[in-house]
Amino acid sequence: MNIGDVSERSGLPAKTIRYYEDIGLVRPPRRENGYREFGYRELNTLAFLGRARSLGFSIEDCRTLLSLYEDRERSSSEVKAIAKIHLTQIDRKIEELQALSATLGDLVARCQGDKRPDCPIIDDLAQQVSREDGDQAINRTSRKRDKPSLDIHATQ
Repeated sequence: MNIGDVSERSGLPAKTIRYYEDIGLVRPPRRENGYREFGYRELNTLAFLGRARSLGFSIEDCRTLLSLYEDRERSSSEVKAIAKIHLTQIDRKIEELQALSATLGDLVARCQGDKRPDCPIIDDLAQQVSREDGDQAINRTSRKRDKPSLDIHATQ
């Protein structure tokens, strides 16, 4: 199969397939003319990667999962551990999004949405740092710049 065929059958864009090849996730053999020649093994690998990415796994997680997929001696506990970590990250992100939704929902509810300029949404976005907090932050930044840096490469 050529890249167009495997793209259609795997549901992945050709650009993604080329990217996966560039980073070593898939290695289709090449014909004498240099064109990729995808077989069912590569198609299954790409389908696996597409599904893993659709579940939100990172490229590095996909790399690990792919090596476990190809390892018939693997332990399912390794796979489960990766999935549990990812699930925890998803749950944390859901909590963050729910908190954002609640905050924004409150601001939207408090905004009159009329012709007056008063707007709690703008007021919230424009919260200014107090002069004291701003001065402390500036002082911390300038102290960091004043410290001599240790460059271990400079003496070598």
